[in-house]
Amino acid sequence: MHLRDGLQTHATVRQRYDHLVETGAIGRDPAQERIAAALDRLTDEISAKRLAHKSSALGWLFARKRETHEAVKGLYIHGGVGRGKTMLMDMFFELLPVRRKRRVHFNDFMADVQDRIQKHRQARKNGDVKEDDPIPPVAKALAEQAWVLCFDEFSVTDIADAMILSRLFSALFANGVVLIATSNVAPQDLYRDGLNRQLFLPFIGILERHAQVLSLDSDKDYRLEKLARTPVYVTPADDTADRTLDEAWRTMTRGAPTAATSLTLKGRQVLVPAAAGDAARFSFADLCEKPLGARDFLAIAGRFSTIFIDHVPVLGEGKRNEAKRFILLIDTLYDHHVRLVVSAEAPPQELYVAKRGVEVFEFERTASRLIEMQSRDWLEDWAERRKERAPPAAAPRAQALPSSS
Repeated sequence: MHLRDGLQTHATVRQRYDHLVETGAIGRDPAQERIAAALDRLTDEISAKRLAHKSSALGWLFARKRETHEAVKGLYIHGGVGRGKTMLMDMFFELLPVRRKRRVHFNDFMADVQDRIQKHRQARKNGDVKEDDPIPPVAKALAEQAWVLCFDEFSVTDIADAMILSRLFSALFANGVVLIATSNVAPQDLYRDGLNRQLFLPFIGILERHAQVLSLDSDKDYRLEKLARTPVYVTPADDTADRTLDEAWRTMTRGAPTAATSLTLKGRQVLVPAAAGDAARFSFADLCEKPLGARDFLAIAGRFSTIFIDHVPVLGEGKRNEAKRFILLIDTLYDHHVRLVVSAEAPPQELYVAKRGVEVFEFERTASRLIEMQSRDWLEDWAERRKERAPPAAAPRAQALPSSS
């Protein structure tokens, strides 16, 4: 069953959460219920503010000024990996009756901000704009595009980001932006041990003034619990395998919105056909029948903790290039402890049937790693490492592809 089946009739986060519990998709958790209630209260506050602004032409005319003084206080939800933070925020985002809203991975958002700052500086250099400071116009433009911002995986590792957050978010909040964020750490632990952290510390106070801080202190990792019962290597790659991987994807992403995105890497883009949170889904052709290399696979492994690959074929003499890429891909995902879910035409040890070439020997390692990555030990190790994992400061960041909304 699709986790989203029948959910459209549930108008609140709590109702949608209860539906998932009743259908057996998830287990009930009091900590999650508290977060759901807080998100529903926030929905009511945002909706009331929106209706108040709609009630008169003057309300809309002076909305920006009023928002500066009557800003809704957002939410900052922190807790361990797999606790359900993203699932709950995504429910909130989907149900929120606001057009100008944006849901984005925090690193992707900051990449967008830095790009806008660079463009402003270039425009200033060319004489196209007069304002020296890029932060106010960038914040204003962001707020005009979306006044409700939902950030997944709020984490600060880049010093360039850390040094502008106080001014950037002060400007965003002054423009009426409401922030909802999920994070693995409490605000006071953001950018811990970072260079020049004393210059970052004012941001923590700004964040806490504009967002209620809530801990999702569940003891269970529901994502790990559920995935432990989910097939991770399915063969053959037929319609049944497609349905199995579809269900595994819904389990992993908790029914979160899935959309195409791309990773920007040294001026070019690597397409990600389907992404939700820190999970991505590709076909074998997407990854191994295109001219991708080590840097591309490193970017993917650095950005996503779980990768789905559909329709891995049996590889023979005529597909040596594809085999080389697949070997490199699996080595990269293995080295970065990325969770892998695959549908393939044959078991790992039968995927490569060529009789000559260095790939024959290299694929023995690939087959061994594919088998190991199916094990319970690997899953548990992945979960532990995922808790400790922080995105590298220089990692390529994803840019969502344009949508019509």
